[in-house]
Amino acid sequence: MWRNYWTVAVRALAKSKTYSIINIAGLAIGMAACIMILLYIRYEQSYDKWLPDHANTYQFQAWYPNPESGGDPALLQMSAYVTKDRIKKDFPQVTDAVYVQDNGPVFLKDGQATSTEDYLFADDDMLKVINLPLLSGTTLTAPQTAVIAQDEAIARYGTDQVLGRTLTVISRGQKRDFKINGVLKNIPKNSSMKVKAVLRLDYPTFNADNPQILTCWGCQNGWVYLKVRPGTDVSKMEAQLPAWEKRNIPDEPNGDIMYNAGQEQDWHFVNIADVHLGKGQDGTITPGNDRQTITTFAVIALLILGMAVVNFTNLATARASQRAREVALRKVLGANRRQLIIQFVGESILISAASMLLALTLVELLVKPFAAFLDADLQLNYLGQGGILLPAIVLTLLVGVISGLYPAFFLSRFQPAQVLKANRSAAETPGSGRLRTALVVMQFAVSIGLIICTAVIYGQTVYARSADPGYKRDHILQVDELGRAQLYPLGETIVNQMKRIPGVTAASLADIGVATTNNSNSGIIPPGANKQVLIGQYNVGADYFDAMGLTLKAGRWFDASRPIDDTTIPFPQNLDVEKSIAQRGIHVVINELAAQRLGFKSPQDAVGKVVKSELLSPEAGMVNITIIGVVGNSRFRTVRTPIEPIMFRKVTTGSAWMIVRYNGDPATVKSAVERQWKQITNEVPFNAKFSEDVIGEAYEQEDARAQMFAAFSLLAVVIGCLGLFGLAAFTAERRTKEIGIRKVLGARTRDIVRLLVWQFSRPVIVANIIAWPVAWWMMRDWLNQFDDRVTLGPAPFVAAALIALTIAIVTVISHAFKVARANPIHALRYE
Repeated sequence: MWRNYWTVAVRALAKSKTYSIINIAGLAIGMAACIMILLYIRYEQSYDKWLPDHANTYQFQAWYPNPESGGDPALLQMSAYVTKDRIKKDFPQVTDAVYVQDNGPVFLKDGQATSTEDYLFADDDMLKVINLPLLSGTTLTAPQTAVIAQDEAIARYGTDQVLGRTLTVISRGQKRDFKINGVLKNIPKNSSMKVKAVLRLDYPTFNADNPQILTCWGCQNGWVYLKVRPGTDVSKMEAQLPAWEKRNIPDEPNGDIMYNAGQEQDWHFVNIADVHLGKGQDGTITPGNDRQTITTFAVIALLILGMAVVNFTNLATARASQRAREVALRKVLGANRRQLIIQFVGESILISAASMLLALTLVELLVKPFAAFLDADLQLNYLGQGGILLPAIVLTLLVGVISGLYPAFFLSRFQPAQVLKANRSAAETPGSGRLRTALVVMQFAVSIGLIICTAVIYGQTVYARSADPGYKRDHILQVDELGRAQLYPLGETIVNQMKRIPGVTAASLADIGVATTNNSNSGIIPPGANKQVLIGQYNVGADYFDAMGLTLKAGRWFDASRPIDDTTIPFPQNLDVEKSIAQRGIHVVINELAAQRLGFKSPQDAVGKVVKSELLSPEAGMVNITIIGVVGNSRFRTVRTPIEPIMFRKVTTGSAWMIVRYNGDPATVKSAVERQWKQITNEVPFNAKFSEDVIGEAYEQEDARAQMFAAFSLLAVVIGCLGLFGLAAFTAERRTKEIGIRKVLGARTRDIVRLLVWQFSRPVIVANIIAWPVAWWMMRDWLNQFDDRVTLGPAPFVAAALIALTIAIVTVISHAFKVARANPIHALRYE
């Protein structure tokens, strides 16, 4: 019996080659897309699960969900240094804790200074908390010891046999030596941490010049990791955090106003395996992702596979009438309905198996380019942990059964007497037309919805790069590394040197520039108010206005010839100078949003007003802050980040970046700036990027997701076209005699073509009615994630409808012309 089933199935596939190719190709594309997305989802969910004992390793995060002082929500992965010891003291479940900071020190070897990336400073033995795998050596047993990743050791020293060697870096202007205790295995890409080296130091000594950072509850400059005892109920620990806040966080004075850092912050214990996809995605070591994105791609995978299954069902029911006589004869010869269902489901599984083999071939060919595109370590393994053989077999059976179940029940219910008596081997099967129409409508609704989503996502991606940021973003060279201590006294000298370079039109120090990620906020007290407002404060040079191309709304910008405009704080700290500045007061320029948050009716109303804050050290006391100007709002971050209320202070040194505005050839200007830099210092490497490159990097992840979404949406449309192509072929073939009669009675070719095209156009029109509201609802929620976004107008909806209609017409029209132009004599002889 099974041999007979196999023979009949193979012959049926061979007899209808077009049907077989379309079904197998459609299912293969759907399965391949499903497997690729499955690999991507598995990879995203695998972050940090490769770490030994990851179940007991946690990150302590500080969230600002609804800041009372007027700031924007920020769900940080960071936490203040002071939280580490307080958590360890009050929660006996915590066995070890470490504070980690990324200061980006300069690597020094043989007198040559080079930049570093992913060099972490730790105040304790980080490897006791986070069990990073060692290739050789031991952990960070004492301060001034280090571990280095294997690839980094080879890059720096030419070998990974570096145990006992001295690793020298310059940080905060001081040369620091570390003994290399161990060599780490290279950290996989599916990690929420990038680690090329970990350097242990004595953190209080390291911050001797800034002791406030050791006790500040609102200063998030690093990450706190904890190790808890096995079996610990962390949810109970988190429930105790509100009481822990009240015990530990003191009230702080800001003039006459008492402020408590715990009022704005919520703390959370987040398992290290949940960091990458967690809610907290601000202040990350590596860019994270979100579960909504993962869910979206999972839904797309199901939609693509569902469309392939719909194709099968559509074509199977279309061909059902051609197998009616076979079913009738089998029943006459004694076959029961159960045997027929098994036969047709078996044929469906056979097609599914052939499709899976082709799909796995496609995945083998595409997995490496796909991994390179995502910059991910995607692995295609068939066996073992993460192997896809079992999921592939399950998917094959599932698709085979689902695809063939309805056609099997449909075919097996034919009555032999009616079929043989009426000779209905090629007649339309009752009821199947409505089903096919419904399935075609569903397919095109999905396709139209995906086209709309793709258009909106593409439009938002383009808009994000091109939207007016409020400053002149072109012709900017942004130079990093200026905030290093050894360059602190040279800030103004470096800027003045750069101004002399041909092609440079302006240069300035800056603590905020193009897509910089640093945040600095202070509580400002408006005139007559009893509540502080959180305002971002950033130091800039006198020419920052011209270098960034800001717009002055009221008042004036800083004047280099007016000493009172200058608020440069000496380094190291000089309390007498700070007190002197506090007593005389300072001048600032704010942006429009800051003026609004401070309660001023207009930019003109803010000019000349005096606000107050403890901007300097607590010992310096309250500072009177006079607003001398208001500039337009500028979007220095990406469009996902709300515009920040900003207060600018003029300094002559100490800023982290230098902004250089230029005309002429970019490469020539950059080379000239680099030459000047190297003449000034050889201890700090030159690190500069053009604004276009900075923006490109800032939106790189957004672009990758948009392209991935578009690619899989295109696959869904292709699968829909395959099904429609096959369905049109069978429909045209089945209506050959009808078309011949119409032509004999005087119908022209264009009349026949219009008739067939209209038959397949109606489902597209109905599909739009279904797809439009769903796509609008989904895209509205997605666009709401952005602070600045495109308007969700009718253009993408109309365009999607036209594209879908064009696809349907083009797909059907070739068959329509072929049949319509045929000689009616041949058509009437048909069958």
